[in-house]
Amino acid sequence: MKLLIDILHEEHHSLVVENVNIHTYDGRGVSDLYRLLNEEACLLQGASLADKAVGKAAASLMVLGCVKEVYADVISQPALDMLLSNGIQTTYEILVPRIINRAGTGPCPLEIRCLECQKPEECLMQIRAFIKVMNK
Repeated sequence: MKLLIDILHEEHHSLVVENVNIHTYDGRGVSDLYRLLNEEACLLQGASLADKAVGKAAASLMVLGCVKEVYADVISQPALDMLLSNGIQTTYEILVPRIINRAGTGPCPLEIRCLECQKPEECLMQIRAFIKVMNK
């Protein structure tokens, strides 16, 4: 995991995935995880991930992708709860009540949408709805 964390920080990526090979991503929010789950799910299965920020939406995608272990610079309590309750080994630097939006003016919109969801599949439905609205 140390190598993934070093790559995350030294090369300034938003997400680093190791599953046989190491893959780096620079997308915003959950975009890379969502794309991976939908297009290259095999890269997530049993993978180790290092991520800058993990909210409940990202955590649900990691659970659905059957990720093995996660490191986060920042993680929300709901995300940590979801990962741990699904048996995903999780380490982090900073634990926060909620992930904040990019403007710093309030909670992340996906964190709000997924807050009441009990299962990762429910979060996925919220993520899909959010992406659909954002792509209009």
